[in-house]
Amino acid sequence: MATQIPQTPPVTGVAVPELPSAEVERWRAAGRGMPELLRRVGRLGPVAGVRLDGRPTVLVTGPEAVQHVLGRNPDRYVKRSHRGRILLGDGVLSASGEAWRAQRRLLQSQFTGAGMRRWEQRIAAAARHTAARWAEHADAGRTVDLREEMHRFALDTIWRSLTGHPLEDRTVTELTALEAVVAVLPVLPSNAEDARSAVAGELARIDAVVHVAIEAARSAPPGPHGPGLLHVLLSAAQDRPEYTDRLIRDEFVTLMVAGHETTATTLTWLYLFLAEDPSARVRALAAGPAGSEERRAAIRALVSETLRLYPSAWLLPRHAAAEDLLTGFRIEAGSEVLVCPYLVHRDPELWPEPEVFDPRRFTVPGRRPADPGAYLPFGIGARACLGLQFALRETVALLELLLPAFEAVPAGPAPGASFGMVVRPGGPVPAVLTRTG
Repeated sequence: MATQIPQTPPVTGVAVPELPSAEVERWRAAGRGMPELLRRVGRLGPVAGVRLDGRPTVLVTGPEAVQHVLGRNPDRYVKRSHRGRILLGDGVLSASGEAWRAQRRLLQSQFTGAGMRRWEQRIAAAARHTAARWAEHADAGRTVDLREEMHRFALDTIWRSLTGHPLEDRTVTELTALEAVVAVLPVLPSNAEDARSAVAGELARIDAVVHVAIEAARSAPPGPHGPGLLHVLLSAAQDRPEYTDRLIRDEFVTLMVAGHETTATTLTWLYLFLAEDPSARVRALAAGPAGSEERRAAIRALVSETLRLYPSAWLLPRHAAAEDLLTGFRIEAGSEVLVCPYLVHRDPELWPEPEVFDPRRFTVPGRRPADPGAYLPFGIGARACLGLQFALRETVALLELLLPAFEAVPAGPAPGASFGMVVRPGGPVPAVLTRTG
């Protein structure tokens, strides 16, 4: 007697509303970027679709749907390999399955609880170094490249945490190859071999820097604050054969990229916002004396509001591994599913006056939505950024030093038009506010 194989019943539900193909063609003809297309799709609702080259693509912007995709069903909506693998290899950001779970467990212990305390002194040292640089800029009345300054700080912080040593100028020069590859990833050829050939020189420079760092960690004593993350990876190799020099290289590069690009970008945007609204800096400093939890919370609010407007990842692509019912909508197996924090954070039903920079959303009760799917600058769920606490701590640590001591004002005629800033002394700290405002 033949074995009866149970049939999975088809998923029932409403079809996902789709942007008409004529709208897609008008978008193509206008030469506008992907954010503009997704804005048009998002107007159809919290779960909406578009056909790109015949492939179904679903945009998710509703908090409940965000939770369903990222928080509750990560094995149904999977992360697939992307162009970043050319640079990151099999590092934790591009790994999948059991390999990813094992790599994440090892690294996650370094970025939570007691693990985070190991990096406090390194973060503080990098922040003090940057504050000393800004003091020199202020004394000289010097115009600085804000983006470059913030990249230097974030790179120094993650380098100290990885190797145990401060970042040297010659290493900074070599690591420009890292930013060069990151910048061109979206436009590299789709064929992996062609893509690697296009950036072969930069990849070779990156590998040379990493090789020197790995050999130094093996042979030289730890830095002044003890072993770094690189030593953790080398120790893992003693018990886990999968941690070859190649995987250690991939994790090193992954941590370098993830550990400085987003922090530098957030700090750059934050200072551009403060240039347009200096009162936000005044309010943060007036919230409490130096070192107080009140001032720290106000500074965190500056960071949180910056991340609302410009989240670390503006788009989180997933692949629907099977049919599913998503908040009442039928999702076809094989669909590309795009969770878009950028649009979620600018939904006027969730965030009144969404285009306005207002850090008080994060200090005044009731000013931000309670649904966790409404705010996800680092993602949510199993694949949320594991360096979240590290990124927030280093950002706040730097701002606690820079905001009271210095102002950065645009060197050009229009705030936000350039990264050129003049650093000058910040003046007296305003009196502590006696009420929320």
